[in-house]
Amino acid sequence: MKLVSSLVPHQWRLLTSQQRCLQAFIFSTVSTTKSHTFWSPTLRQSRNLQTAVSPVISSSYLPTSYITQKQIETPTSPEKQPPPMQEGLGAFQKLPMVMPSIDLYCSALRKSKRVQPTKGIANIAKRERNRGAKQLDALMKELALPLKGYMESFPRKRLLHPYERSLIELTLGDGKYEEVLGKVDVLRKKVLSVGKEHASLCAKALSKREAEERLNEGVEKLELVFQQEGRAVDDLLSIAKVLRAMPVVDLEMPTLCLVGAPNVGKSSLVRILSTGKPEICNYPFTTRGILMGHIVLNYQRFQVTDTPGLLRRCDEDRNNLEKLTLAVLTHLPTAVLYVHDLSGECGTSPSDQFRIYKEIKERFKDYLWIDVVSKCDLLGGSPVMYAKEDRSSDEAEIIKYRETGPDESIHVSVKTEHGLNELKSKVKEVLINEKEKIKSGDKVDQSVDSC
Repeated sequence: MKLVSSLVPHQWRLLTSQQRCLQAFIFSTVSTTKSHTFWSPTLRQSRNLQTAVSPVISSSYLPTSYITQKQIETPTSPEKQPPPMQEGLGAFQKLPMVMPSIDLYCSALRKSKRVQPTKGIANIAKRERNRGAKQLDALMKELALPLKGYMESFPRKRLLHPYERSLIELTLGDGKYEEVLGKVDVLRKKVLSVGKEHASLCAKALSKREAEERLNEGVEKLELVFQQEGRAVDDLLSIAKVLRAMPVVDLEMPTLCLVGAPNVGKSSLVRILSTGKPEICNYPFTTRGILMGHIVLNYQRFQVTDTPGLLRRCDEDRNNLEKLTLAVLTHLPTAVLYVHDLSGECGTSPSDQFRIYKEIKERFKDYLWIDVVSKCDLLGGSPVMYAKEDRSSDEAEIIKYRETGPDESIHVSVKTEHGLNELKSKVKEVLINEKEKIKSGDKVDQSVDSC
């Protein structure tokens, strides 16, 4: 080291190339040691500085620490993107609150009028056209952003659980949900188009008066668009209210589904067995939707579902209420409590009830099952016969059904409370078995059509 430091510049130039390499190696080796003898004040100060490495990312420099904290998202091709995941039950309870179209427009107009021109513009005409363009742009955004939020927050029907997908189709009508969302998107695009067009015209105004006229024209045009197309927002509001009112179903909780012909007494039994409070009247199709109640047995919570009645006809001829019942049985893991009325009061003859029962029992034969004969206080004497029935073709099984109902059925009366304790015990047993069935993952797809 002394040799290197003692050499003056002209003497260093006289050294051979080999000597220069040797001296440089010695100098670099000694400089990396921890001896404080050879550190200059500048080098000592630089040692305490914190440095950051900045690699080049997309033609710009980003600190390595930033890249570590926030990973760079690289766009993937559509072929490599993972398929969208199907949503579980409960999507209807996550729907956003939708404002009525008139409230949405008035709120946006109110906010846009608060927008002031850019400060520092001395020229009156320039200041006025700046204010007009900014207000039209603000009005456009205040209208378009909520509409975009609705489009993103309402789930796509194909990603819904099959049960909720069936509820949408049967409650709103096939295609209505997608139609309304499509109209909302059309309204959003039209608002953006009109807003940008008139904001651009206002920014090109040559005088204060022209800028004011362009601003008023733009506001009137956006108001006209909302008057003509805003009905889609109100339709979306109605859809949100209907879907949000749908009962919430827990797939992990055992469910008992009450099934039978219309007006056989299903709703009365739901009131007895659970917390559900359905409407009870003496006319067909009193139950106009799915009603959910709950039972608490031994500190365990179970679900009870009241469903619309089924008539004797092919699946293609069934109304949407009947299809709701089949959707519950098809897509939800449930036990079945099938209710029979042999008293003649329900409006469906015992022979028709028998044929409906055999069809449903065969279709959902793997489900846990309870048969209940309701209104047993009205039974007595000879079996009920309807005048339109042709008894000559009756089988022995139908004749027996008219008298006592299915084998091992429980006869109950809500009026006299006959058989209710036996029914509750049976329901408890079946629901506990259903819980074990759910835990084991035993699930059967029963989506078949029948005539």
